Amino acid sequence: MNRVVQQVTERIIKRSAEPRSRYLQMLAESRSDVPVRYHLPCSNLAHVASCSGDACAIIKEKNKPDIGIITSYNDLVSAHKPYAQYPELIKAAVSEAGGICQVAAGVPAMCDGVTQGQPGMDLSLLSRDVIAMATVIGLSHNVFDGVLLLGVCDKIMPGLLMGALQFGHLPMLLVPAGPMESKMANKDKAQARERFINGEISREQMLEYETKAYHSAGTCTFYGTANSNQLMAEIMGLHLPGASFVNAGTSMRDQLTVAAARRITALAGRKAEEPYSPIGHIISEKAVVNGIVGLLASGGSTNETMHLVAIARAAGIRINWDDFSELSDAVPTIVNIYPNGAGDINSFQQAGGMSFFIRELLENGYLHEDVLTVAGPGLDRYTRKPEERDGGLLWQQVNKLSSDPAVLTTIAQPFAATGGIRLLQGNMGRAIIKISALAQGINTELTAPAMVFHSQEEMAAAFEAGEMDHDLIAVVRFQGPKANGMPELHKLIPYLSILMGRGFTIGLVTDGRLSGASGKVPFAIHLTPEALAGGMIAKIKNGDLITMNGSGRLQLLVSDEELAGRSVIQPDLHAARSGLGRQIFAPLRTNLAGAEEGASAIFSAREEE
Repeated sequence: MNRVVQQVTERIIKRSAEPRSRYLQMLAESRSDVPVRYHLPCSNLAHVASCSGDACAIIKEKNKPDIGIITSYNDLVSAHKPYAQYPELIKAAVSEAGGICQVAAGVPAMCDGVTQGQPGMDLSLLSRDVIAMATVIGLSHNVFDGVLLLGVCDKIMPGLLMGALQFGHLPMLLVPAGPMESKMANKDKAQARERFINGEISREQMLEYETKAYHSAGTCTFYGTANSNQLMAEIMGLHLPGASFVNAGTSMRDQLTVAAARRITALAGRKAEEPYSPIGHIISEKAVVNGIVGLLASGGSTNETMHLVAIARAAGIRINWDDFSELSDAVPTIVNIYPNGAGDINSFQQAGGMSFFIRELLENGYLHEDVLTVAGPGLDRYTRKPEERDGGLLWQQVNKLSSDPAVLTTIAQPFAATGGIRLLQGNMGRAIIKISALAQGINTELTAPAMVFHSQEEMAAAFEAGEMDHDLIAVVRFQGPKANGMPELHKLIPYLSILMGRGFTIGLVTDGRLSGASGKVPFAIHLTPEALAGGMIAKIKNGDLITMNGSGRLQLLVSDEELAGRSVIQPDLHAARSGLGRQIFAPLRTNLAGAEEGASAIFSAREEE
């Protein structure tokens, strides 16, 4: 093992000893050696069966495992639309494998692409906790022996896992829907957005660009949070090997879904040849470290610095940004796709995909092989790629060489010697920067005067008024979890990119979120403590000099004496907390933990959870 990976793993195990022990004890107390539905009184069991079709087998067939489905299907969000056909496909496969299958619950799946810059975005991060709670409610009937989790995108997959881990004594698989096929280059889309803001193309022309980019069912093709979720799920052993990036709507996709249904039936059937593989054991300290390494080596989404923290906490495991930062210094970047490069997730898949990626990291000592996965013991199983053979699937070893070294390379010839995400810290607090998303030659060491805003709209208005045509670091505050639910701030990127294109020194500091898809702008995001929690960002004034650099420093160049005498600004946040249903989420918003703690209201830094 790589020395740093081993040291960080040992530190996490030691830090997590007490909460992880409590969690594993809970799993041991919940485990059943017989189908759990037979603990129910007859009347309760009859309600489960409803005596319609195969459901009656729940009563008649004592030893058949009952498989539950938690689905995030809706036909508004392209990434989740494919799930419409999954339940019937899964039920048939489970039945053939000797089990029973029921849809236990649906969970909401909102799209940040639809709500970007809109009031609904203020509910995006909050939806993760709602999904976790909805998952628990779906499983609270306590009749299932195994579970399939159908979810892909930004908050959906993390929320499913956070909820599922409360039933961590059950075997579970994540079942992806796959990306859409590539049609328009993400770089062309980003350039079109800048041209639209500059008034060079019409709304009709812009809409034509956007619809070419998002043209069919499946996840978006750029390497944002949704695809980062899928990469981490597979490298943590929660998908079947090679399942993450097979396109939606293909026969291979259906074959993998059928294989997942058969596999969960086998795991839930308590057969002697299958090891006890509950999801609470699969998500271990070593698996979490594997997830971090995969994220860093691929230049994945900065949102995972919150999501993976929250998922780990749900399993009694404690990680923080020091772990990410130390691993990032040791792990090379071997993937180069948009926003880090010109290719997309389909380019990654065609170059060798997850099997090549995992093998390269595993053989060079960056991943723990001795982990439990849904495919069985050992991560080596994930160095094989599925192929369609004789109406089924056969997992084969992949080529030793990437078919596109400009997209997927080796440890010996990495795109960068370190990982794509780094920790920034100083007198303003702690923040995250995504180095891998910055174009080559972008200066990551800058000092410039602050220009302070309390909303995206304020900044947009200042840009339109020509007030930002100078060197500056935009400070967009009161965008943290407690303030307004921590919305994504992608609306800011085209404005700041245009200013950089005009030759100005530009940076961004915010207690809000970005998935890291800037491509140009150096930024310090997820700044904690946030402004509403008394963070130093609340004391910054226009013109204050700020230094930020990619090597790890974030400093407000104002004396301690002057800062001590400044009062904390308290803006009116009513407009960001009411209307379009936002008002009913006040209890969740108030209890959200800080970004480094996972930004969750249900899993925070409390010792007892």
